[in-house]
Amino acid sequence: QVQLVESGGGLVQAGDSLRLSCAATGRPSMGYAMGWFRQAPGTEREFVAAISWSGGNTAYADSVKGRFTLSRERYKNTVYLQMNSLKPEETAVYYCGLSYSGQILPTTKSYEYNSWGQGTQVTVSS
Repeated sequence: QVQLVESGGGLVQAGDSLRLSCAATGRPSMGYAMGWFRQAPGTEREFVAAISWSGGNTAYADSVKGRFTLSRERYKNTVYLQMNSLKPEETAVYYCGLSYSGQILPTTKSYEYNSWGQGTQVTVSS
């Protein structure tokens, strides 16, 4: 069974950077996209970024474009979300997901993700 293990969350100040990692274990089948979503208390889970199986295509929420970069090391089944210039309103639990629906163009829809990690807390203080 595929498991996603996230790491890298923490407490930072506004304007700081963080890098989140997500490793897919359990021998996932080839051809999956991976993405990050976030959820603040009392809100719905929202899309942040996603990357295709090849790593050649990425998608970002408008709010993070130019500040966040998603990359993957396919041989490690791992993706990295580099987050720069963080804002207090981006405080949330960040979830990594795996999707077989976005082999070429990564999906931004949470319901198209087949597996999720346990989440990692990111807190940005003002």
